[in-house]
Amino acid sequence: MRALWEREINAGEIVVSPRPVWKCMTCPMYGKRPSCPPHAPDWREAREWVSHFRKALIIKFEIDMDDFEAEKRKAILYLLKREEELFKEGKMYAMALFPGSCNLCDDCTFERGEPCRMPTKVRPSVDAIGIEISRLVEIDFSESVLYGMLLVE
Repeated sequence: MRALWEREINAGEIVVSPRPVWKCMTCPMYGKRPSCPPHAPDWREAREWVSHFRKALIIKFEIDMDDFEAEKRKAILYLLKREEELFKEGKMYAMALFPGSCNLCDDCTFERGEPCRMPTKVRPSVDAIGIEISRLVEIDFSESVLYGMLLVE
């Protein structure tokens, strides 16, 4: 995994709708991870929440599809590290949003109905809260990439 670019945007450009959440319902991970619906905040609540931010960062990650889960984990850890850096810079409400379902643990206890091992590190996925990432970036399905986001201030 490597971060290809990081782009700052006006948070007012972020479109939050039910469309990505409905797409989540077709995913085999739906309801299985704490970062996914129905465990993530509802898209209406997320739209209200996002409206209180002025800036966001979109990060595009290039990944090796042959090692998808490990590569996605590296992207998630990168986002959490950037969130911590922003917090230390005084951005108190900086919040990472994962590219898809959480996979911080090799063996997810949450999937088995047990408490999450890392509840302080889990963040909602971009799609799970209804952010239409395709309104912010041009999606090229021939690329092996993931997109994460940080809401900054």
